[in-house]
Amino acid sequence: MSAQAGIGERSNYLSRFMVLIWQSAAQLLRPASHSRRAEAARRSARHVLLLSAILGAAIIALMYVLDAREIGLMPARGTASLWPVGILTDFGKAAYVMWLLGAALFAVAVISASLRGTPRAQLLGLGLRLQFVFFAVLVPLLSGEAIKWVVGRGRPFVGGEANAFNFAHFSGTEAYASFPSAHAIVSSALAFAVSTVWPQMRGTMVVYAVLISGSRLVLLAHHPSDVVAGVLIGVVGAMVVRYWFAARRLGFAIRRDGGIVPLAGPSLGHLKRVARGGSAP
Repeated sequence: MSAQAGIGERSNYLSRFMVLIWQSAAQLLRPASHSRRAEAARRSARHVLLLSAILGAAIIALMYVLDAREIGLMPARGTASLWPVGILTDFGKAAYVMWLLGAALFAVAVISASLRGTPRAQLLGLGLRLQFVFFAVLVPLLSGEAIKWVVGRGRPFVGGEANAFNFAHFSGTEAYASFPSAHAIVSSALAFAVSTVWPQMRGTMVVYAVLISGSRLVLLAHHPSDVVAGVLIGVVGAMVVRYWFAARRLGFAIRRDGGIVPLAGPSLGHLKRVARGGSAP
């Protein structure tokens, strides 16, 4: 979402709302136009390759050295004292996170269509950043779901033993959907995206991602290598989405060295203040 001329001047609320939705989609699909996008692509590719090499090696090492041993050290499934961990892990559940982000985007669209001038521009600026966060989580999540189906790795103790090499490729069942961890994908992608747009929240988001990923191990939902794979997919997917936005001059600038940095924009605190300026019919 971005503040574009002509939206606020329409007299009909529904027309303004539909134009906003159309233009928000169109700007994401328009051709890349940033003059430094090639430099950003090369820099991002280097980072992705380095991260993939390091975490890829860690995944292989964990599968052979730690996975079976680690799940044998965790409390048994159904242990009564684990109920707080069960509540905590739901904060990284894909459906909950995506619905929350989607609802926030919808609220921005509904409210901004009723505003004019600076308040509308500020709210649409926030909407653009929320749009980035939404797709930064959605893209790696969908990729991870496809990988789950292909790999078909059994969850801990599926088959009756701590076997880190229990696979049923293309099974499509929940029991064989361990690799990668969707919770780790969502939490790491969300942490990367939010930290990119609002750097002051980096520490909080890193703690969030670590707690969510760790909860999957304690609950015997995943092997350690599943979690590391989820982190890799989540961060790389969010980086790809960041490049997509930056190449189209949406919310990000590209430095001469190819580094991608967020443009100055409204903070999350603007949402409440701007919303007081108007209401949807």
